[in-house]
Amino acid sequence: MNAIVTAPDEDGIADALEAVGADVKRLEGPLTRPVLEEAGIVDAELYVLTDVGESTTIPIVCDLTDDVRTVVYDRNTVPEFVRGQLDLAVDPALIAPDVLASELVREPSP
Repeated sequence: MNAIVTAPDEDGIADALEAVGADVKRLEGPLTRPVLEEAGIVDAELYVLTDVGESTTIPIVCDLTDDVRTVVYDRNTVPEFVRGQLDLAVDPALIAPDVLASELVREPSP
């Protein structure tokens, strides 16, 4: 699985995804459409946003590809304008990164 995880990743979701076999690209700095494209978002299967302050990236990601799952892993509330395009929002205080990573990478049952 190809995943893109944004910084700051204070809870370690990128490391947890790597531990269960995901190929993770970490993004830092301003997250713009060109940065996301250069990082390979079109070929990614998973986009994990760790800072709701960068929530405007969710519509950008959804515009670039229909084949990516979008996840917010942050303690802060997701803005209303993003909720309809988001696949999952998780508070790290409720689900540990290793548990979430194993669920995100797990193959669906036949």
